[in-house]
Amino acid sequence: MTAVRITSNDSRYGQEVTIRQFQLQADEPPPLGGDDAGPTPVELLLTSLGTCKAITLQMYAERKGWSLAQVTVDLTYESRPGDPVITAHLTLGGDLTDEQRQRLRDISDRCPVHKLLTYPLSIQTQLAD
Repeated sequence: MTAVRITSNDSRYGQEVTIRQFQLQADEPPPLGGDDAGPTPVELLLTSLGTCKAITLQMYAERKGWSLAQVTVDLTYESRPGDPVITAHLTLGGDLTDEQRQRLRDISDRCPVHKLLTYPLSIQTQLAD
């Protein structure tokens, strides 16, 4: 089980994020009433997806003995009514064949966060006692 704790701080919308021994902040930008003290929740979601894709590709290429020197994942989120879209653009550095590059693109869609976001997911919100 993965556990994360979010606690409101003294700013209008700022949140303290605790993940294992790591401390982060999340907030909203000034146009939305925040102090811009950290990434927005959507930016954190995109970060999770992008890092998962990159790590998955590095692990796969390492297992295959492929020359993947660097992975860059650029992500955008477009909030379209009824059809929101996340676009992930991969840049793969290294001496890779076209077939290897295509296989890595396919594998990137198999990372755990991509699967989590694209399969039916139940989110159960409960009040603490």
